[in-house]
Amino acid sequence: MHALHAAHQAAAVNHNAFQYRLTPRPSILLVAPPDSYRVAPYISAAKKLGIAIRIASQGEHSLVNEIAEGIHIDLNTPEIAIDTIINSAANYNFHGIVAADDKATEIVAHAAKALNLPHNPPQAAHLTRWKHKARKALSTAELPVPEYWVKSFDEIQNNQLSEIQYPCVIKPLNLSASRGVIRCNSKEELKKSAIRVADIVKLFDEADANSKVLIEKFISGKEVALEAVLQQGKLIPIALFDKPDPLDGPYFEETYYVTPSRIDSTLQSRIYEIIEKACDVYGLNTGPVHAELRIDNDRIFIIEIAARTIGGECAKLIEFASDQSLEAIVIEYALGKCAKPARLNRAAGVMMIPTPRSEILRRVEGVL
Repeated sequence: MHALHAAHQAAAVNHNAFQYRLTPRPSILLVAPPDSYRVAPYISAAKKLGIAIRIASQGEHSLVNEIAEGIHIDLNTPEIAIDTIINSAANYNFHGIVAADDKATEIVAHAAKALNLPHNPPQAAHLTRWKHKARKALSTAELPVPEYWVKSFDEIQNNQLSEIQYPCVIKPLNLSASRGVIRCNSKEELKKSAIRVADIVKLFDEADANSKVLIEKFISGKEVALEAVLQQGKLIPIALFDKPDPLDGPYFEETYYVTPSRIDSTLQSRIYEIIEKACDVYGLNTGPVHAELRIDNDRIFIIEIAARTIGGECAKLIEFASDQSLEAIVIEYALGKCAKPARLNRAAGVMMIPTPRSEILRRVEGVL
């Protein structure tokens, strides 16, 4: 991905020579996996804004018309996907490009750069996808991250663990949504958990993704999530979510998200300042930011920063609390329209139902 590449440079030069067809309204390209539940909200937001939207995805046989009729790319071959998007600009007058999830962020950064559209530097997008590289960058900049180690699965099983402090947390290098994240209270638990994580990541063919893991010191305390946008490197908070349930492991499935946060305003200001500095270290300067943090007494630790919106259905909380959808905000920033997000004028919360075992959910009763 780092070598992307002379062809893209040439595409950027040739971009000025494109003779676009005339369109009566701005157009946005959404790059998304074919099974993403973020596609529908973006389509809805674009329609409400009067903006044309096209989807780039793996889905020529998709039952979703916008995906089936969109630009067909393979997210597992990013170089080809980027070239396909760049070449499609000869036929579609894109004014902005948005990534629906982590896997699309690098593709979007490269394509938007080549097409001279608002974008984050590709290297910044790369850092947000790889936990161990992000940890190193933030640690070097002396920003607050948990103490961490990078180990291969072989090193773990061969007991090369003398420096590890317990309790610790083992994580795949480039997955989201808490997949493969496990707390370990001893070397024995760590070795057992590593086998489980190895099964999760064995199908990945990206460098290091299926052979190494991140291990970090477990941080106790409250966990919060920040949703924000960047405008020329300045962080503009949209919502800070409390996670009221204690997230102590061994697994870290989400349950409650509640906003506005109940932590005091001084601590909130420190969170915004730390995340803005972290984005600067990454090189992020535009578009959505989703951050996860732990607060141990008054000490703030960065757990995750992603150049995308919050996952799942949680984004609906923004619209419920402000009458402005998160997707609409992101689309406008992708078009270079940096309007200030609406103020949250009422409280909102969501509960994600835990799944303690493999079963079929038949019905839910009592929903108002």
